[in-house]
Amino acid sequence: MEKDVEIGIFGGTGIYNSGILENAKEITIDTPFGKPSDSITVGIFKGRKIAFLPRHGKKHTIPPHLINYKANIWAFKELGITRIIAPSAVGSLKEDIEPGHFALPTQFLDFTKSRNGSFSDNGRVIHISVADPFCPELQSSILKVAKQQNLHIHKDCTYVCIEGPRFSTKAESKFYRTTGASIIGMTLVPECQLAREAQMCYASISTVTDYDVWAEKPVTAKEVLETLSKNVERTKEVLTDLISQIPKTRSCLCAKALEEAEF
Repeated sequence: MEKDVEIGIFGGTGIYNSGILENAKEITIDTPFGKPSDSITVGIFKGRKIAFLPRHGKKHTIPPHLINYKANIWAFKELGITRIIAPSAVGSLKEDIEPGHFALPTQFLDFTKSRNGSFSDNGRVIHISVADPFCPELQSSILKVAKQQNLHIHKDCTYVCIEGPRFSTKAESKFYRTTGASIIGMTLVPECQLAREAQMCYASISTVTDYDVWAEKPVTAKEVLETLSKNVERTKEVLTDLISQIPKTRSCLCAKALEEAEF
């Protein structure tokens, strides 16, 4: 198995084929936690080895609450990946964060219910710190690319992660707004915290597809997909430039996440 892949990309809804890899090949990995969402595409981009995995499967057959997040992270770790870029689709909880914009989460609120969010098991207890859940080095690279591309991106966002696959009720949506959160989605947790346990750098870049239902405009899956289809190429442009911007060596603390997390 390949062990020298550097950067992993989790494709969000609407981004099933990265379209940026040379000499691409499909790799199938079995993990102690079962199968990942799909086969993993590995290839070269500007001299750097990249892996791409659609978290919902290539045909969007896996709902957010049934994604095997542990298998996905484990598979990336097995390939040698140290950095993960995670595009995703989100709804907006604020008027000024408009559909078509991008958002950069720096915090999250976890309202999921049934997900296995840790590699802790019998005989091993991990109290991982997620005070700052995302890699500052990756986030800095994302913001640099956003500025270069004149991307309309909202930074320092708090992401509400709900269980899904249903959308929120009006009452829930209005409640989430009272927390001060900016965006809402269904896939960030436990993906980001598992990456931290695996001592991998992780950053999410979110495409805003709609105003959540607080705005008295009930969202539909069709509306989300229409907005996404318009932004897929823009997201690929971001990924293309971002890979070039990521430093070759890590200067963050993500690689040392377990040093004070285990008994």
